[in-house]
Amino acid sequence: MVREARLDPEVEVIWDDFHAEVNVPSETLRQWLLTRGSGEEAFGPDPGLDLPEPGRQILAVLRKRKVDLTPEDIEVMREAITRIRELTAQRPRRGNADDEWRHALLDLGHDVLVER
Repeated sequence: MVREARLDPEVEVIWDDFHAEVNVPSETLRQWLLTRGSGEEAFGPDPGLDLPEPGRQILAVLRKRKVDLTPEDIEVMREAITRIRELTAQRPRRGNADDEWRHALLDLGHDVLVER
């Protein structure tokens, strides 16, 4: 018999908000982070562990089930939600054409070109 785990209602809201703001699939985020971290001196001996932060933490959360979240994961989700909302509220004059702004959002798993 499978028992349904009961989660704190706040965690449910954070989970939903996180997945609304982080709008790229985990593999897309991983590929992006590998691209961002692929400079001449970016990779250490284990490239899988050398992904840029906080993207690596966000990627780890994306790969988890809701019932497997740790308090640290919940904090990563809160921080990602806050940072993505701050950045989208500060949309530059050039909008999507501003690569620095768009890349900062992509580092967090949010693509402004993806429609909600």
